[in-house]
Amino acid sequence: MMRRRLAKPALAAALVALALNYPVQAAADDGRPVRANSLAGAFLAARIAETDSDFANAIEFYTRALAFDPRNDSLKQNLMIALISDGQFDRALTYAQDLKEVPDVERFSRVALAIDAFNREDYRDAGFMLKLSLESDLDRLITSLMSAWADYGAGDGASALERVSTLEGPSWFDVFTAYHEGLIAENIGDDDAAANAYEKLVTNPALATAAPEAFLRAMESYAGLLARVEGADRALELLDQVEKIHLGRLQLAELRSRLENGKPVERVVSTAAEGASEVLLNVGSALNRGGGESFVRLYLRMALALRPDSVPALMQMASLAEQTDRPAEAISFYERVPATSPSKTVAELQLGLNLADLERYDEAITHLEGVLTSDPDDRRAYLALGGVHSARKDYRAAADLYDRAAARIENPDRSDWNIFYQRGIAYERLKEWEKAEPNFFKALELYPDQPQVLNYLGYSWVDMNRNLEEGLELIRKAVEIRPSDGYIVDSLGWAYYRLGRYEEAATELERAVGLMPDDPILNDHLGDAYWRVGRRLEAKFQWAHARDLDPEPDLLQQVLAKLDHGLPPPETLVAALAEPGDTMRDGGGTAAAGDHEDDGVAVRVAQGAGSQPSAASGVHTVETGQSLWTIARDRLGAGARYPEILSVNPVLQGNPDLIYPGQELRLPGPSE
Repeated sequence: MMRRRLAKPALAAALVALALNYPVQAAADDGRPVRANSLAGAFLAARIAETDSDFANAIEFYTRALAFDPRNDSLKQNLMIALISDGQFDRALTYAQDLKEVPDVERFSRVALAIDAFNREDYRDAGFMLKLSLESDLDRLITSLMSAWADYGAGDGASALERVSTLEGPSWFDVFTAYHEGLIAENIGDDDAAANAYEKLVTNPALATAAPEAFLRAMESYAGLLARVEGADRALELLDQVEKIHLGRLQLAELRSRLENGKPVERVVSTAAEGASEVLLNVGSALNRGGGESFVRLYLRMALALRPDSVPALMQMASLAEQTDRPAEAISFYERVPATSPSKTVAELQLGLNLADLERYDEAITHLEGVLTSDPDDRRAYLALGGVHSARKDYRAAADLYDRAAARIENPDRSDWNIFYQRGIAYERLKEWEKAEPNFFKALELYPDQPQVLNYLGYSWVDMNRNLEEGLELIRKAVEIRPSDGYIVDSLGWAYYRLGRYEEAATELERAVGLMPDDPILNDHLGDAYWRVGRRLEAKFQWAHARDLDPEPDLLQQVLAKLDHGLPPPETLVAALAEPGDTMRDGGGTAAAGDHEDDGVAVRVAQGAGSQPSAASGVHTVETGQSLWTIARDRLGAGARYPEILSVNPVLQGNPDLIYPGQELRLPGPSE
């Protein structure tokens, strides 16, 4: 849940300004004015802010840059786009008007002016603005479909339908054209034409992969049409077909519930402005597959400019804010989802998780407890609230919560696997393996070969020196199922490392880093493996790379120590290795809470909540799951003091790997 934080945009802008000797000041949250003493300084600061999705500062800096060069069309374009991206659509129209004849900018300036015309119900002007001199296939799709809705708004439904049905282009056009042909036909009262258009999608399920969200919106619209014309049973038959392609999609489950309970299903689109908004929503959703966030944001913001209460657009904007690590912005979108929307519960759950991302844990817990009170059987609420407890390392509260959830499940089925999986993790973090293990077994009983569970259970066995071959086999199976999951591949490599199979570890960890090159822990693991196989220069390169990837403080400290001193040579292989649960990661990329070290290596570990360091007192008996780092942390007050324990215990021969459960270690006294 907790994501890496981006650099503060204002700070980044200031650093560039200093490097170029341009005095620049951001428009900070306290309302201080923006100052920039040159065009270049303001422009560079604006670009950095825009790159960090800090549109408020980007707008201020672009405005300042434009003051130096008022006729610069490129600056006007950048400012217009930043204003739209920030939701300041009306303010952007001034610049759109200035740029409407500039070919390279038309795709946004004229579409923005067309949106304004739709809102004014001036459909003739909207159609005029949608004529571009330069068009890509995507631009042509957008302008053609929006022009059809302008025709419909002007009262010419037949022309609107013809414009869409005759639109030619690449094969991926088909899902959009069939959908909007159906919408327009519905709105002009031609139900047969609408059904025929929607059937083009049903009979060609391959189109679902081209634009899955648009496909689902089309099926939602078709189901509503069938329910109104032929009855709910026919609509439910359609959902049965669709669910073979999109099993478990939330909107399908919500629609099924409405149909089964006899609730009306409203039209997806009822006005020309809503139709034009739907075009922009569909395009933005189709582009939202990673890497195109700036365009996605633009199209979704323009969709909201036409239809401010569009729940799909609000939900996707919130999701986009989460992807770019802006939880406060995500919360603002979730708050706009109407209470009457079927998506409101999901919005409330996500809102709570974003409060936790802001480390406002008490508010998050109170909020999510409220959601759970309103529906004590909502599995999603248990998982969300449990995630917050885990984020603050209160695993006892998480375990108790999942106990409550399990008690309410009379007949668990496949969809309940995650409740038992998360309960197993909570008990494993509490070092109550006798309670954890049965939950992992139960999760696999409900969902055989679930890769996250295979990975966690297999690694735990290996880590505790139990069922070694079976444990490795579980991890290998998880890797086979998800060969592109860097976290799971890392688990396999790290399991080999913990067993002293360093060559195999290096091979797998190289693959893990290839899959996720920007993860500091994976790079650190690979450095350790390289060191163990004698590739010292490569080890130091990987550690240096891990250092530069903004690791957590504990990991950074250990990486720096390894860069200075390397790793001690392993004298022997110790089977009873410590730290059950380290490096446990789920297949979606969520790392287990709490950074920790073993053998100078940062790993993810199980920690009980509320552990406090105690004073050193002579002798310590090693417990299962402990390492020298944890002993130093708990007994000496800082994990980084583990070399002091090494120095007063010659039996360890300078090697932190040579500890085992039940071993008695001398602790350094005040004078040592």
